[in-house]
Amino acid sequence: MKTYSPKASEIERKWYIVDAADKVLGRLAGEIAHVLRGKHKPTYAPHMDTGDFVVVINAAKVKVTGNKENQKTYFKHSGYPGGTRFTTMREMLDKYPERVILSAVKGMLPSNKLASHQLSKLKVYAGSEHPHQSQQPEPLEVNA
Repeated sequence: MKTYSPKASEIERKWYIVDAADKVLGRLAGEIAHVLRGKHKPTYAPHMDTGDFVVVINAAKVKVTGNKENQKTYFKHSGYPGGTRFTTMREMLDKYPERVILSAVKGMLPSNKLASHQLSKLKVYAGSEHPHQSQQPEPLEVNA
């Protein structure tokens, strides 16, 4: 009995679309990371990128539980002394709602070079319009 390892030419990628309106952020990000890694496929291999593309719409309407909107902060540093910037989740959802979902999904992917390839298959849009109609994305049911 030999162990099956998928080849790059054998990987078939599908496109999925997720409506983030009124979904809980952490649960949504977990499901998206699962699909990006390809763990929903029988041909999953941890050393290869076997995942599918995911398009997230209505990122501005995502929900969080508790008081995270006011208490959770995002850290950024310019590289200069005293260049730290902290932004609350409420400010991020107002200015850059795409980054909130990107950051949550990135935290649920492994910390290696493969994660950047998997994260590049995630497309996030604040509104309901997206330029990926020609790929005919299938709706992905997320129980969040």
